[in-house]
Amino acid sequence: MLHPEPLPKNIVLIGFMGCGKTTIGKKLQHMLGYPMIDIDHLIEEKAGMPVNAIFSAFGESQFRELETAVLHELTAPDAPRRIISTGGGIVSRRQNRRLLHQLGFVVWLQAPVDAILERTARNKDRPLLQTENPRQRIEALLDLRTPWYQETAHLAVDTYGLDAEEVATGILESARYHFAAKP
Repeated sequence: MLHPEPLPKNIVLIGFMGCGKTTIGKKLQHMLGYPMIDIDHLIEEKAGMPVNAIFSAFGESQFRELETAVLHELTAPDAPRRIISTGGGIVSRRQNRRLLHQLGFVVWLQAPVDAILERTARNKDRPLLQTENPRQRIEALLDLRTPWYQETAHLAVDTYGLDAEEVATGILESARYHFAAKP
């Protein structure tokens, strides 16, 4: 009799830039003891340059190719359990949305536009916000990506007004239920 593949018990954080993926990921790492993987950092290591330089030199399309390649590597069947923090646009490709689901419990972290603006205003390493009107750009990208975040996520959490511990605790409770309910 064939046994089904064991379920990956990764927690995958998706959402727009500035929604708390890194902060919440580090809190979950501390609470669970799982290593945390930041997909953008993996891409930077592989490319030998920062994300904004990849965008400048090769464009967004090439960056998305690198994202997909890293996701494929993370789905290896012998990989350890991890907390995985993704870039905000990773959901723009259908293939990536499928791979994210294969990785484990997907949590969509959300925040209002004003909070995103405040959290990202001083960071010049956000290539998609290097524009005259970052608010307009954020709103347009959120309009485009929201259906993809909804399609991909098992859980959506508004991080605004909550501390990292509250958010992480809620995610862990939901993840335990999610994994316990799987056959």
